[in-house]
Amino acid sequence: MAEFLSKHLPLIAVLRGKYGKTELRGDLIAGLTTAVMLIPQGMAYAMLAELPPIVGLYASLLPLALYSLFGSSRQLAVGPVAMVSLLVASGVGAIAEAGTAGYVAYALLLALMVGALQLVMGLARLGFLVNFLSHPVISGFTSAAALIIGMSQLKHLLGVDIARSHHVHTIVLEAGRRLGETNLISLGIGVGAIALLIALKRFAPNFPRALVVVVAGTLAVFGLGLDGRGVAIVGEVPAGLPGFELPRLELDAIEALWPTALTIALVGFMESISVAKHFARRNKYEVDANQELVALGLANLAAGVTRGYPVTGGFSRTAVNAQAGARSGLAGLITAGVIGLTLLFLTPLFYYLPKTVLAAIIMVAVFGLIDVAEVRHLWKVNRSDLALLVLTFAATLGLGIEIGILVGVGASLALFVVRSTRPHTAVLGRLPGGEVYRNVDRYPEAETLPGVLILRIDAQFYFGNVTFLKQTLETLIASAEGQTIHAVVLDASGINNLDSSADAALQEILSDFGDRGISLHIASLKGPVRDAMKRSGLWAKLAGRRTKTVHASVLAAIAERDAGDDPGAAPGASSSPCHAA
Repeated sequence: MAEFLSKHLPLIAVLRGKYGKTELRGDLIAGLTTAVMLIPQGMAYAMLAELPPIVGLYASLLPLALYSLFGSSRQLAVGPVAMVSLLVASGVGAIAEAGTAGYVAYALLLALMVGALQLVMGLARLGFLVNFLSHPVISGFTSAAALIIGMSQLKHLLGVDIARSHHVHTIVLEAGRRLGETNLISLGIGVGAIALLIALKRFAPNFPRALVVVVAGTLAVFGLGLDGRGVAIVGEVPAGLPGFELPRLELDAIEALWPTALTIALVGFMESISVAKHFARRNKYEVDANQELVALGLANLAAGVTRGYPVTGGFSRTAVNAQAGARSGLAGLITAGVIGLTLLFLTPLFYYLPKTVLAAIIMVAVFGLIDVAEVRHLWKVNRSDLALLVLTFAATLGLGIEIGILVGVGASLALFVVRSTRPHTAVLGRLPGGEVYRNVDRYPEAETLPGVLILRIDAQFYFGNVTFLKQTLETLIASAEGQTIHAVVLDASGINNLDSSADAALQEILSDFGDRGISLHIASLKGPVRDAMKRSGLWAKLAGRRTKTVHASVLAAIAERDAGDDPGAAPGASSSPCHAA
């Protein structure tokens, strides 16, 4: 029984290991510290999702506790995050009016859908699916979403009722049009909160800065009666723990929310696993991607039945959790316990909390997600990946959140297909005084051999690039400077797969070259490729023209030419002393 629990509840395995007073002290401090940060953040992110602030606290209770039990990360802090909150507002806002009971119910349904997707993916061991979200796509999507999130808070910062939109230009134009209606007190409190958050981040990074601005803003509104001067406040926050409530499973709503649920499931997992792996490397342990999916799935299912909304792991909270000394999921259980006590006894303290302070917390958090450094990096390293980032960024800003990520993923897959159909090839030459062959474009000292074309292919050989290889060979043979090519050597060291189309293409090339007096030699074949050739019969046809090294193939080609063999017929094993592959 103990082994079963340790396998399926990673926290149990950690506590049964080298866990003592030092680790317990670290978890206790980290749990309390993270709770202090999570309470205002959870309320702020719920407001971003167009939900009552209390929903953010509900989403930080049982979901966090379940992840702490089932998650393989010892530092990851699960709860509401800005990106997921924006996706919730985008998806649910399309089918319900914010502020209505239906809107909240659909948010719960969305959490159930996300949880079910992630749980099924985890049990089916589909963690690899996140690989389809390339880093440039995530960077472009995150940067655009950060702008949308930040601009969406202008209405709270200015104290002006601006219509909700997921297009930055629409928000900015509307805010500019109504700038004269700005509540200067709200603006002053918000700007002051932003300045204080930035200053504390720079000069006291471990200080609970979100809590500081929440307390300062609340005291200012209460002490000066600013709520009577147009400053919007949170108002009454229901006390008590959330009850269990299963949302209605409406087929029309499920169909409408399906794209959003899938996006949150993948993007949320991507964000979570990236953060988890980062801190796992720092603390020298491993995280299991599929176990993370199971844990996040259970957390979101719990959010769906306890009046919360979709959750995932957040970088800033996890960083605070790790810096404060978290050593296991027990820190998360302690954080959840503090949230529970807050719900039971402290909710009246949030009555005078100004919404402009919560907006300031969101804006400072998300504007740090705009990844300018990645743009500079890709400009230097890979312009095609930069184009992918820019395309995703523009699509997310112009077309919306879900369509933006789909455009990015589609473009990423299209770029992969294009790259695989036009793989990198290199004409090789022999380095002076040895048996080493290198790309003549990169090694000017490498010498080509008269009448022998040596070509390396750096990709799997499959139906998508057979035409490219044929055209490349023909172009190189035709462009040989004043030479007649009598032998072609293919360096297959970079080929790790050979499908039936590629095998058929090689047989066609072999036959065509034979008719034209050109011999085909293949060097450095890998095991899976050799196996495919043996099954098709190509292996036997290449007898004497398949070798372990490029140099051996060159020697075989020269010996064949000097012996005056008919290039159209494959020589026997005796034609070269180094024929075996």
